[in-house]
Amino acid sequence: MAVMEHDDEPIPGLPARLPPGERILWQGRPDWWRLARSAFHLRAVALYFAFWFVLGLSGGTASGLVMTLAAGAAGVGILALLAWAMARSTLYTITNRRVVLRFGVALPLCVNLPMVKVASARLDLKSDGSGDIALELTPDQRAGYLTLWPYVRPWRFARPEPTLRAIPDVRLVAELLARALAEAVPGGRRLPLADGPDAAPVPAAGALA
Repeated sequence: MAVMEHDDEPIPGLPARLPPGERILWQGRPDWWRLARSAFHLRAVALYFAFWFVLGLSGGTASGLVMTLAAGAAGVGILALLAWAMARSTLYTITNRRVVLRFGVALPLCVNLPMVKVASARLDLKSDGSGDIALELTPDQRAGYLTLWPYVRPWRFARPEPTLRAIPDVRLVAELLARALAEAVPGGRRLPLADGPDAAPVPAAGALA
């Protein structure tokens, strides 16, 4: 896995021009609202301030209620702005040889994940058709959790898994990635699919098997 800063991109989302034989299969960005809810926990923060506001109605002062509203609006607004800026700076790229994550607002980074270094992939499908694809790396590859955040599977600190988060129509992207993994690695590769973070992975049909 290669991590590097990016300044001038010869191809959007890629640190260099594609070598002979490599081609782009898909590019996309995370949906900023879904990213705000999943990675920045926007709804949980809003509910936290709403709880204290409702609690204050029973015995709080007017100034206290105003301060709670102001703090809540500021907190939610800042998180929404960060999520929007992060999503705007992010570009996912899948080629027939690698997965590339370009992201970062203050410190732009480009993470190259060769297909041969991806041990498996896991789809977390949401009810609205969006979702995340987490990539488990081979044992010889190491990734930094903080370096990858928010594009990392939550709570996987010992073995961080780079994750394409908040993808609209994620199943189509997962199927494309599964075919690319199968073609890039001798003997093929399975793509575990799950309908939620706690569901048991099952192989998909066709090229995913």
